Amino acid sequence: MNKRYSILSIAAVAVIAATLFGSTYSQSQMTGNTLSVSKTDDDLMQKIHDMGGLELVMPAAFAETDCSALEESGRNVVEFNVTGESADLPIMGGGSYKAMTFSGQVPGPTLRVTQGDVVKMTLTIPEGEPTPHGNDMHASQMSAGNFGKVLPGASKTYCYIAQVPGTYKYHCSGVDVLGMDQHVLSGMYGMTIVDPLDGYKKLMVESTDVQGGDVVKTRNMYNADALEFQLQYNQLYLTEDGNYDMSAMMQHHHTQTVVNGMALGYVPNEAHNELIKGDKGKNIFFLQPWNSADLKQFQSQLLFVPTGTHTRWFVENQGNEPVYFHIVGEIIDRVTQANRVQAQGTETWLIGGSQGAIMDVVFDEPGVYVAVNHDYAQIFSGAASIIVAGDPFGLNEKLGTSAQSYAELLGNPSDAVPPGGMNSMSHPKLNLHGLYTDARADEKKSELGI
Repeated sequence: MNKRYSILSIAAVAVIAATLFGSTYSQSQMTGNTLSVSKTDDDLMQKIHDMGGLELVMPAAFAETDCSALEESGRNVVEFNVTGESADLPIMGGGSYKAMTFSGQVPGPTLRVTQGDVVKMTLTIPEGEPTPHGNDMHASQMSAGNFGKVLPGASKTYCYIAQVPGTYKYHCSGVDVLGMDQHVLSGMYGMTIVDPLDGYKKLMVESTDVQGGDVVKTRNMYNADALEFQLQYNQLYLTEDGNYDMSAMMQHHHTQTVVNGMALGYVPNEAHNELIKGDKGKNIFFLQPWNSADLKQFQSQLLFVPTGTHTRWFVENQGNEPVYFHIVGEIIDRVTQANRVQAQGTETWLIGGSQGAIMDVVFDEPGVYVAVNHDYAQIFSGAASIIVAGDPFGLNEKLGTSAQSYAELLGNPSDAVPPGGMNSMSHPKLNLHGLYTDARADEKKSELGI
């Protein structure tokens, strides 16, 4: 390092520390070839003066955050209105837990915008809610003071420009940070997808072929348009009576692992049993905790994709444990984080806490695949989601159809499909599924037209 910059950096640290904390530094604390600092602030300031002075300037805000100015900026404005409210919601194996939700669902509604859009976020806390809440949006670049508590019976609005593409967490900031762990790990989290301004890129997948007796490398190109899914991973830390257990969290002793709010929410149900095995009581998978249609929006559902189709998976780690994202039986063709390709052709990708990634996958062969967090404790506590590609069970012949995927017949689960955006293919059909309160489920039925 240049010696002059070393002097400046040490002097600046000393001045800031002395100003903020009333600290004094002796020569025994700061010695060497760079600068010896005496005990008194006066001596320190004289040394800085002798060096030519050091002007400390507070930087201006990185981006405009005033709502009125941004609404008149000529940018597209996307309003995102959510409520913060508590509810009792079911858990795998029976019973319920004391959940905290954004707008009556876990995870909260997904916000999808285009790079450069203005997000106008309003959080409302209903009267009677037992605790204040906040909303920290990781897609923003603004002072943390904007994420302060909102009291029951009140609302708060802030605005920001979504400048950087990618997937981002948003979450409750607790009561001015106090209790943030409880609020987030009890359900108050969601995803923001910021599409790149110029759209997503085409997908190139390498494979091999035999030509003239030789094995040669081939490249298959897929359009940027893709069939899209979202998977958000988290953990529950619960006492026996369904309350949040901070002690278990501090020890990383989770009760269940959840994907989009539910442990093993994307496995077969009794209708799949009957369709494929002819007996609704004969389970296809080793564990099917959400079998019955009586569970309504909580009945488990499968994820269906056509073969030979570009699929795009928005994956977010909302929780306390790493996500080792892997699809049993498939290779992840491309991994993108923010707007940079990180890998092409990989078996597993590590996603840390409060981090996301975009996975592009083409399922070449009909069959059953399983998206997992490849930590065995996470798999067996809930992080296994079954994907069915094409027609592996011969249902087209049985039912007299020609569906490219079973989604055309049964639909894909509503909570696993993000709002449409840049380069989104339309799903042929959606069904109601998710960790929704009954009131939120009724709203979703209306939105889905079912």
